[in-house]
Amino acid sequence: MSDLVSSFIASLPVMSETAHQTYPSATLYVVATPIGNVTDITLRALHVLSLVNAVACEDTRNTATLMGRFGLQKPLIAAHQHNEREAAETLIARLREGERIALVSDAGTPAVSDPGARIVDAVRAAGFRVLPLPGASAAVTALSASGLVNDQFYFVGFLPAKAKQRENVLSSLRAVTATMVFYEAPHRILDCAHALATVFEPRRQVVFARELTKMFEEIHRCPLAEAEAWIKADGHREKGEFVILLEGALPEDGENDAEADRVLQVLLAELPVKQAAGLAAQITGRKKNALYQRALELKPAG
Repeated sequence: MSDLVSSFIASLPVMSETAHQTYPSATLYVVATPIGNVTDITLRALHVLSLVNAVACEDTRNTATLMGRFGLQKPLIAAHQHNEREAAETLIARLREGERIALVSDAGTPAVSDPGARIVDAVRAAGFRVLPLPGASAAVTALSASGLVNDQFYFVGFLPAKAKQRENVLSSLRAVTATMVFYEAPHRILDCAHALATVFEPRRQVVFARELTKMFEEIHRCPLAEAEAWIKADGHREKGEFVILLEGALPEDGENDAEADRVLQVLLAELPVKQAAGLAAQITGRKKNALYQRALELKPAG
């Protein structure tokens, strides 16, 4: 580690806790890296990257650039989706020599819609320890800012590129009640939005989280019926990496009406009818006009 980074980290009071931690040899360290903003890397990740003998990475050029920004230089081993088995053999051989090896992907947490799962599986099968270092995750970052109220989420990842296969996968998810999390590339975002609108109810809430943690980050929530129009309204919305969050299966009408009434009653206690109906529409996905009429019925007289 460069003198500058070493001095900075060593000067932080919290770093005294490293004296109480052990970083065993013959261990694979699964290290999360930033998904966009380089300063999101953790202090622990920097510490481990300074300790390991080598770094296995999805793209050696990207990882060299990241590490260089923190003054780190380590031998890099290519470990991508096309060579995971061969890379695993190389890493296991080095672990047998007692080395510490870090595993990173280009961005985020390795083995989560990124290469790494086969390597981790092989290393465990060979009897070596795997130690995870938590950090950035695009899925969790998007969920935290979505406002979708659900105690469960279902991680789908990337959908198939072919239309029919994509539709089949989505159709199999219609009954999922958890918030669904998808990843999508910019050149397929419009096709994906169209497929979602074709398969699922138009009033379901959808969130598009684009370029998370980067300069042009954008997080937009709307009913699914409005999704395609929102993307088409600005050419920039077909650029950047996407996380898409889709509201889970909607309750039956009677149950949904009861929930809408509950939301309206809470809002009507503080807001005028029109404003309460508008906010209730955003929260429940129900039509604003219908909620306005219902709010008039629920509003106490006087």
